[in-house]
Amino acid sequence: MIRYPIPAGETRTEIEVSNSRFIATLAPVFSVDEARAFVARIKQEFADASHNVPAFVVGYGNAVTAHCNDDGEPSGTAGRPMLAVLQGSGLGDAAVVVTRYFGGTKLGTGGLVRAYGDAVRAVLEIAPRAEKVPTHTVMLVFPYTYFERIKLLLDEHGGQLLDTEFSADILITAQFTVEHFPAFQEALQEMSHGSLSAEIIETNPDTIMLL
Repeated sequence: MIRYPIPAGETRTEIEVSNSRFIATLAPVFSVDEARAFVARIKQEFADASHNVPAFVVGYGNAVTAHCNDDGEPSGTAGRPMLAVLQGSGLGDAAVVVTRYFGGTKLGTGGLVRAYGDAVRAVLEIAPRAEKVPTHTVMLVFPYTYFERIKLLLDEHGGQLLDTEFSADILITAQFTVEHFPAFQEALQEMSHGSLSAEIIETNPDTIMLL
C-alpha cells in the first residue's frame, strides 16, 4: 500500500489583500462525498461571503480524483490556482475552501490568482501533517519478568502501547504499522526463546498517524 501525507485535521487561517479577506479552511477527506459535504458545510458557515471557492484531491498519485470551481469569480482565477497549489503540496485526501469577503477594491485577474493561491499556501504552512497507514492492533500476555524488555522491544519497532492490565500475568494491547510488526514478532520470539507470541486482534488499513 502507498503511504502518503494528508492533513492531520481541520486547519484555518486568513490573509488580507487590498481590504478583501481570504479565509482558507483545509481538512482531510477520504471520498468525493466527504469532500462535497465539507465544502457544503463551509459554504453554510460563511453564507454571507462574496465567494466560497473549493478545491480538493481524493486519493494520491495516479489514483486521484481532483476537482475545483471558481464559485462566481472570473473563470480560471480562483479554483484552478488553488488546486495547483494543493496538488503541489504533495498531500493526498485533502480539501480546501477559500472564503472571500470583498473589500471594495477589484484585484484583477492576476491579483485574484495570486490571492487565492497565497491563501492556500498560508493554510498549508501551518497545517499539521499525518499519514494514512495500515496497522495491526495486537494483544500479548506475559510474565512480569519480561515487562521492561518488552517495553524496549515496542520502542525499537515503532509499537504504540495502547493498554496495560496487571493481574497474574501482564496483558498489553499495542499498535504497529503492518510493515513493522513481523520484525517485532521475530524479536519477541527470539528474546523469549519461542515462548511468547503477539496475537493480531484487529487490522485497520486506514489508521491516521501524525508525522
